[in-house]
Parts: sequence; C-alpha cells; structure tokens
Amino acid sequence: MGKPTGFLEIQRRDRGYAPVSDRVQHYREFVIPLPANEVAEQGARCMDCGIPYCHNGCPVNNLIPDWNDLVYRDKWQEAIRELHRTNNFPEFTGRVCPAPCEAACTLNLDDNPVTIKTIECSIVDRAWEEGWIMPEIPDARTGKKVAVVGSGPAGLACSQQLARAGHHVVLFEKNDRIGGLLRYGIPDFKMEKRLIDRRMSQMRAEGVVFRPNTHIGVDLSVNQLLDDYDAIVLTGGSEKPRDIDVPGRELKGIHFAMEFLPQQNRRVAGDEIPDEKSIVATGKKVVVIGGGDTGSDCIGTSIRQGATSVVQLEILPKPPEKEDKLLSWPYWPNKLRTSSSHEEGAERMFSVNTKSFEGKDGRVTKVNCVKVEWQRDENGRWQMSEVPGSEFTLDADLVFLAMGFVHPVHEGMLKELDIDLDPRGNVKADTQNYRTSIDKVFAAGDMRRGQSLVVWAIREGRQAARSVDEYLMGYSELP
Repeated sequence: MGKPTGFLEIQRRDRGYAPVSDRVQHYREFVIPLPANEVAEQGARCMDCGIPYCHNGCPVNNLIPDWNDLVYRDKWQEAIRELHRTNNFPEFTGRVCPAPCEAACTLNLDDNPVTIKTIECSIVDRAWEEGWIMPEIPDARTGKKVAVVGSGPAGLACSQQLARAGHHVVLFEKNDRIGGLLRYGIPDFKMEKRLIDRRMSQMRAEGVVFRPNTHIGVDLSVNQLLDDYDAIVLTGGSEKPRDIDVPGRELKGIHFAMEFLPQQNRRVAGDEIPDEKSIVATGKKVVVIGGGDTGSDCIGTSIRQGATSVVQLEILPKPPEKEDKLLSWPYWPNKLRTSSSHEEGAERMFSVNTKSFEGKDGRVTKVNCVKVEWQRDENGRWQMSEVPGSEFTLDADLVFLAMGFVHPVHEGMLKELDIDLDPRGNVKADTQNYRTSIDKVFAAGDMRRGQSLVVWAIREGRQAARSVDEYLMGYSELP
C-alpha cells in the first residue's frame, strides 16, 4: 500500500493549529490543512504491513490502506468513493474522532503512525470542493415508512442509509435544529455547523424528512409513531449527566456542561440567550470537574468567553506520558492526552476529589478538594482513598460538571414504551439485529451502547439501518 519504502523515506507530518493568541478570539475552526501534495506524501507512508490493524482500530472499519494508496496515486475521486463505502460523514470524524485507527497503525510502534485522520478529512473536504459528493437517490421507493428518533450521528447515518434503500424516512429531533450533540455539544471551533447543514441538503434530496422541535414522548406520543410507521429506530443520546452529591451542590453557578456548551453554539448560530438564563465565563474563575472531552470543550469555550482562570479537576491519576507499546498496541492506550483547549491556558489537576462547595449570597465561591490515591485491593480492583492532610480549596465563580453521562433519559418516550433496559440503564438491544423488546422498534448509538464516540454512533446507525431494511423487506443490500 502506498509507496513500499515510503515509511522509511518520508517523515510523519500532521495538520497544524493557528496560534493560540489568534484562535481564542473567535469560534471558527483553526486547524491548518496540509496541501494536497503533502497529503499524498503522507498517504505514501502507509506500509504493506500484512495485517492492517487500522481496520480493527476503526469502529466503522474504514478501508484505510485503500484510500491512502489512492491519494498517493492522485486518484482522489476514487478515494472518496472508498471512504464513503464505510462512513457516511467523514468530515465529522475527520475533525472530532480521536483516531483509534492511528493508535492501531503498525507505524505507531515507534510513535509515527500514518496521519490517517488528516488524510480522511482532506479527501472529503476536497470532494465537496470539487462537487464529487452528490445525492444518492434510489431508483424506486418501497412504500415503507420509518421513524428515526434523535438526529445525532447515529440518527443521521441510519436515516441516510434507509432513504437510499428506498424507504420513506422521517427524522425527529426535540431541539430546534438537526444534529444532536454534533450541533449543540461539540463547539464550533472543533466542528463548524455548516458541515451538518451541507449533509442535510444532500439527505433532503435523497428523501429524508426532518422534523425538528418535536420531542417524542412530550410533544408527540411514541404510541402514535407505532401506529403510523412500519419501523421506529431510537437513536437519541445518553443524556442523563453524572451528578455530584456533595454539600453546596445547590449553589448558583454550578452547572452541567451541557447546560453551558449548547448556549455558546446557539450564540454562534445567531440566537439570543435571555440574560436570566445566560451562562458565561467572562471575567470569572472557572473550575471544570471531569477530565474528558466534554471538560476540554468547557475549557476552550470558557477561555474564548474571557475567563480569568480555568482549572480542570480529574479524580483519576495522571496517565503516563507514553504508553507501553508491548502491552497496549494495537489497542487504544491509556496515556496523557493534551487537547488544543488545554494548550490555550488551563491548569490540570489529577487525583483530586471534590468534597464540597462554598458560597456567598447563594452563589458558589469556593471548591473544597482533597488529593486521593488509587491502589488495588486483594481482589485486584482499584480502590480510592483520601491522602491525609492534602485538603485544599480553589476559588470559583463558575463550576462545570463534565463527568460524563450515565444513560439515556428514561422519562417520557422510554417509560411510555415500557421498553427493556440493560443493567446500565441503556435501551437493551444487541449488535446482531439492534431490535429492542418492542416489536418493530430498534435502537442504536449512545441510547443503546452508552456514552461513546461519534464514529461508533455512525457505525451503529448504519448497522441498524441494514437490520431495519431486512426486517421490512426480508433482505438487504445495504452495506
């Protein structure tokens, strides 16, 4: 694949970022793409490794060596066809996916994997610029009606696949715009929303009907959908946030991350947020509790809003700077990852537990913390204990809880359906047919698997679409 000796001759080179001083002044994307000739050079580094472990690392099983080779040989139009065979929205994953494929790359054994994510994004961005991406309209319609509930990446992928199979698809979304967490969870500086709008135009031409401002289980009964449609696919998110039960939690100024992030996305889209509901970090000392991607997004947004300081707390120990390849490769390793938002000025603290909040006049002013250590018990399970005398206090005007999500919201649609849940509170369905305990109801994405990645949502949306197509028609030609 690529040039047989390319990995020996060509050094890894990835996309760069605009300077911090420039990019924190706006909410636009700030990644600097590589020129086409340099992308082709990076594609040439894809070696003939025998077993392409990148396939296993990629949840959608992208045909990575194939399109790396095509880019190297300047066959970009063929490359986008190969890319679209497994991924409906590579412009999304090419921006926000953590690239487990690169962790699995054989060249990652010496920390120089092929720049797979950059090549993927370059292919699809050029394809849009050249006009190679067109609606794929089916030759005939089946007359079958499918309702898809939830317009995140799983719902979008599922809807597009089913429409291309000839079914009449209606995609329901409770918010005022389509996109789910792609729209209101991921900041614009990581992924601009014009990318969603562009795909929506393609999907409309393919026959998908979008129904925003329709909260199933609140505005419209799910039983009505059961009466009106031949199949229903539940592709809502895992939106129940993990809370913290400590003294002072009731103080004003303590918010879930997903109360904060969507507001800024709405402002960028031109919406006005009423003053009494507005959450802004301007001139404030911000503490973010939770060390994952959502916490990182809170950091980048707070810095752009003009926070005076941002501190991120993580209860787990600081990961190693470099993983042990012999133990981890080709799997996703536990190692320290520093996001572009971290580089913009946040302080990170590990092995810290939040004990309580203090306030004045009903608003938070301080976060009381303690250092913790982790040790294995006699059964090999990790146990946390506080370090005596390690208590400390942080000043805080604003606290964001970004500790992840526990399961889908059960009130409303799921309770109305009386659907079976798994032990973690997600909708119960397997990955063979994605069927739930209710006839003709399917589930995919975070609602089924729990909080996960955009790329996993796309995979599950595609696979659920095939299962629905088989259910409706007795067979399926969907990939």
